[in-house]
Amino acid sequence: MNSTKVVIIGAKGNLGQELVGVFGDDSKYQVIGWDREEIDITNKRRVEEKISGLSPRILINAAAYNAVDKCEEPAEFEIAKKINGEAVGFLAGAAKKIGAVMVHYSTDYVFDGENKDGYKEDDKPNPISRYAESKLLGERRLQEGANEFYLIRLSRLFGRPGSSALSKESFVDAMLRMARGKDELKIVDEEASCFTYAPDLARATKNIIETKVPFGIYHQFNKGAYTWYEAAVKIFKEAGLKTKVIPVPAERFPRPAKRPKYSILLNTKLPPLRFFEEALREYLEKYK
Repeated sequence: MNSTKVVIIGAKGNLGQELVGVFGDDSKYQVIGWDREEIDITNKRRVEEKISGLSPRILINAAAYNAVDKCEEPAEFEIAKKINGEAVGFLAGAAKKIGAVMVHYSTDYVFDGENKDGYKEDDKPNPISRYAESKLLGERRLQEGANEFYLIRLSRLFGRPGSSALSKESFVDAMLRMARGKDELKIVDEEASCFTYAPDLARATKNIIETKVPFGIYHQFNKGAYTWYEAAVKIFKEAGLKTKVIPVPAERFPRPAKRPKYSILLNTKLPPLRFFEEALREYLEKYK
């Protein structure tokens, strides 16, 4: 039986490495993992050449620009629009030409955060930061360019750090690092959202493809919504740390980019992932 060829872009990132592992562990798949060294996704001609040359059945894009605050700088915003926006269109077009299914990931930040009840898959995005604008551009380019696609929104990704130099530190890892040698930490008690454990998302992605759910937009995250303060309390409890956590308003730590006050994703289409605490416990036991 011929194996199904899968190309995973952003293979050295937090999520990308988990996707390579999940698909690579299944003999039904032939996995090709690319990162910045193998492909420049902002070069349309090279994208088309490389994708058509391999002709995968599945194309997964886990590459992203995610420096939320830096993105407020005009020059950085241009870079973000290329990586998070236009490049997604190049990949979508290449996938369409060879009849491949494309998977792309977006963010809860495409919503403005004014709805305390959360956001369903088909709710209208309204970004309030330049980073979010670049991600929404990617969503639109995907929908314009691809025939068969899964757009998966997630929030607050965490898991084993990626090997890429550009791999971003997760909130979970940042909290564990900051707690070392400190008796107390001041953490923002605002911006309620959910967390997404990278291995769970990788498995969910594979399941979405294999069960052939209808193409379109999906929300995948671990159950439970928390402010940053509430999440820090959970993290320290599970890690057995005695660091005292002090809740403070967001204005205590001014940042260039606006964040949604309530960016809780709602999953109305798929079985839910496990609770954040359970995923967090597994992460701490395996890697910390």
